[in-house]
Amino acid sequence: MVPRRKFEKVNEIISRYGKLQSALIPILQEVQGEYRYLPEEILTYIATVMDLSPATVYGVATFYAQFSLEAKGKYVIKMCDGTACHVRGSESVKNTIQKRLGLASGKQTTPDMRFTLETVSCLGACGLAPVVMINDQIYGQMTPDAINIIIDKILAEEGVK
Repeated sequence: MVPRRKFEKVNEIISRYGKLQSALIPILQEVQGEYRYLPEEILTYIATVMDLSPATVYGVATFYAQFSLEAKGKYVIKMCDGTACHVRGSESVKNTIQKRLGLASGKQTTPDMRFTLETVSCLGACGLAPVVMINDQIYGQMTPDAINIIIDKILAEEGVK
């Protein structure tokens, strides 16, 4: 078994919610908030500590779209491609982001773990289409130029030129 100190933060989270199966989703949400994804070794550890089968924990983690088993960047960019956004040019904004961040086809996260680009069906802000959400911030009426300005600002705040 892995030393308990390696999973100190996970232990704190589990102790706050308790070990009942009904606490699994909030535990996974908070663990993902801490690590930005759900590493396999942590899912196995949670299963062991909560006396659940690894298949149960993995099943919950893969059933809900909010959970990710892959590491995400510090800045998660969600590009809306719903009908309103698509009609108003979301594809060109997405292409600009991919090119700017050097994301090859099929890649979602930059090698430096700074950015992750996800395409989503709807962000619920159709009146502002096309819409991008970066972490919890919504940006409406996006254009290729506008998204480049936003990325420039983020990189400047990060001290990257």
